[in-house]
Amino acid sequence: MIDVAELGVSDAQRKMAGGEVTSHELTQAYLDRIRAIDRQGPALNSVIELNPDALQDADRLDAERTAGKLRGPLHGIPVLLKDNIDVVGMVNSAGSLALADNRPQQDAFLVARLRAAGAVLLGKTNLSEWANFRGKHSTSGWSSRGGQTRNAYVLDRNPCGSSSGTGAAIAASLATVGVGTETNGSILCPAAVNGLVGLKPTVGLVSRRGIIPISASQDTAGPMGRTVADVAALLAVLVAADDSDPASTQAKSHAAPDYTAFLNPGALAGKRIGLVRQALGFNADVDAAMERAVATMTTAGAIVIDVKVDGYRDWEAPEMVVLLYEFKDGLNAYLKAARAKPGSLADLIAWNQDHRDTVMPWFGQEFFEMAQAKGTLKDAAYREARAKARKSAGEAGLFATLDANRVDVLMVPSASPAWMTDLLLGDPRGGGSGAAMAAIAGTPSITVPMGESHGLPLGLALMGAAYSEAQLIGLAYAFEQASHARKPPQYFATLPGTATEPKADGAH
Repeated sequence: MIDVAELGVSDAQRKMAGGEVTSHELTQAYLDRIRAIDRQGPALNSVIELNPDALQDADRLDAERTAGKLRGPLHGIPVLLKDNIDVVGMVNSAGSLALADNRPQQDAFLVARLRAAGAVLLGKTNLSEWANFRGKHSTSGWSSRGGQTRNAYVLDRNPCGSSSGTGAAIAASLATVGVGTETNGSILCPAAVNGLVGLKPTVGLVSRRGIIPISASQDTAGPMGRTVADVAALLAVLVAADDSDPASTQAKSHAAPDYTAFLNPGALAGKRIGLVRQALGFNADVDAAMERAVATMTTAGAIVIDVKVDGYRDWEAPEMVVLLYEFKDGLNAYLKAARAKPGSLADLIAWNQDHRDTVMPWFGQEFFEMAQAKGTLKDAAYREARAKARKSAGEAGLFATLDANRVDVLMVPSASPAWMTDLLLGDPRGGGSGAAMAAIAGTPSITVPMGESHGLPLGLALMGAAYSEAQLIGLAYAFEQASHARKPPQYFATLPGTATEPKADGAH
């Protein structure tokens, strides 16, 4: 039986091309691994639903390969997708029992791209319910439909969110690569704390059609993988212009035909990188890892300078106003188009109240209620908040800092070390990443492993100008190859060095 642990896209393709393995066998190996690691053993609880047609799809792709038809680098490659993305034949629920019967009649645009590229849609991953936008005291990785996802490295630690299941699943090699979504941190944080590479593209570079929304200004899907090369291969398929997504109109002129062409181990040489020290100081291990990363980059030929962002974090208050307005508008539109029941945000609030014992046992729906109280996107309060958020994060923040210091990218920690999961109190507040600038500005960011804190992975985030994905991939790849910081998960039950640190049965 093929060992799929740590198997990358290019190695899987080489094995299939050489006749060592078929897509059917590859898919079956992942299904077996999900059974052994996700359902049993460490019981990560990262996969919320399996695609009943996955093996049949793999057989069809094997037949095409035998006939000499290859669709591209993802031909026969099993992929997991976050459960807020429409896939025909599967539920799309955003993790909520309220949408447990929502079966899309049409694939999301990016799903159609994956099918056309020959990917095997293995299943859907759990997420923080409603992408962490329901209640103020939510716990990342928990949903009423899927339960609590666990961190692949230390099981009593949190996987972050909201792309929690994709992060834990890909860390554990439950698929070759995975798709997450982000509004602000929902790709970068779960990728970082699960030892992965994650890329948040420029808003609109990947179509949002068929994805349950939070924010038209900030939402995007993006690739998550164990290596930069895998992320680049998946991004090349996800990127395409979609006339149905207003933010996607410029993708045609900015998309690279092949992002793997930018995997250059020498990409750091001569590059100027701005270290945002305002994003440091919340954790000693993170700070130490950042200093080691600076040394690695310098040795590789980069010039790293300290930079200061004026009005740092001034974007936070207006961003929340924007999210509340856009969530109400976007979710109502999605539910109406999907002919879902409940069919509106107001209906969902009532449904949650009627089923509070099952959907709200740990935290409430304050964000739902705050969003419902907002008006329309024509409100002056919305327009003013959107302008202020984009200006403080973009024009006066990210862009001004890049220009004033003549640096190619900005560098910050991706996240804090993974915290203890606490369903009663929810996620802790404080610490975190300066990469929110890129999320609010709508520009790309990438996280790559940079070290660990007592066995918990740490990530380094790079942020660039709009449509600078190719540059970010090159720099992240060069750092990855110079640092070799990522280690596979060992599935410790609790933090190594504490009273007990056994591996869960079935971990391998």
